Amino acid sequence: MTEINAVWREVITFLGANKLLASALLIFVFLLVKRVILKIIKKRSNRQGEDRRHQITILAQLGNALLIILVMMVWASEIQSLAISIAAFMVAIVLATREFIQCFMGFIYYLGARPFRVGDWIQMNQNLGEVVEMDWAKTALLEVDPESFSYTGKHIYVPNSQLVTQTVRNLNFLRRYTMHTFSLTNEPTANAYKLLPAFIARARAHCEYFRDVAERYKGLIERNLDAEFISIDPDVMVETNEYAKLIVTVSLFCPTDQAYSLQQKISADWMSLWFKELQEQEDRAVHAGQKKS
Repeated sequence: MTEINAVWREVITFLGANKLLASALLIFVFLLVKRVILKIIKKRSNRQGEDRRHQITILAQLGNALLIILVMMVWASEIQSLAISIAAFMVAIVLATREFIQCFMGFIYYLGARPFRVGDWIQMNQNLGEVVEMDWAKTALLEVDPESFSYTGKHIYVPNSQLVTQTVRNLNFLRRYTMHTFSLTNEPTANAYKLLPAFIARARAHCEYFRDVAERYKGLIERNLDAEFISIDPDVMVETNEYAKLIVTVSLFCPTDQAYSLQQKISADWMSLWFKELQEQEDRAVHAGQKKS
């Protein structure tokens, strides 16, 4: 036992005298252990079919922070001496690294407020995407096209400082279902209100197959947001613009990945009814002219 203690003291003394080697060994062993732990967690999550990307990201960042603390403890005396010697330059250092400090403070804000998680859809400024990765400096988004709600394949890297200074919108509740609105423009050559009953019936028919799921998802969203603002049935509004054109606006609560397809089908129904009405008007005009002659 005494021999083991003596060997251990010699190892500690040697590493204390060779802090660079000690730091290298510490970093190597720590990163190896962290990698093994994360790989085990990923294998278990894949085997159980669970999404643990959020836990893995947090664990990896906490591990990095712990490694920095351990390395600083190894070099504590040198860091203390260095801190005393550069006290006069602290203001300059803070000014030079203020962007990094703001990013770190944004990450601290994220850990406290948890406005979103890895896998959520969020909007920061004009950037819309799925959160795929986050560390102390940046948030990585997989860009989503706001028109078709499909992935563009592009990655957006947003500094964490914007978490504090900019508005962050969590769109995760609208990831599966969304409030989709689009408009159709026609010349005011027919009575649009005459076509509305048939048009609304066709629009409802297109939405009937997902109505039950939409009702449940609507209830989930409204319970979490504590507000009732979603209508399952398509809403149609007729108005005119500043050019005296007829504008038909359709709003519907539908699956996000089918919004564009439903828009095309409903638009085709409206145009079919519209041109059918125009043709009937022409036929009536021809019949009226023939009777007069």
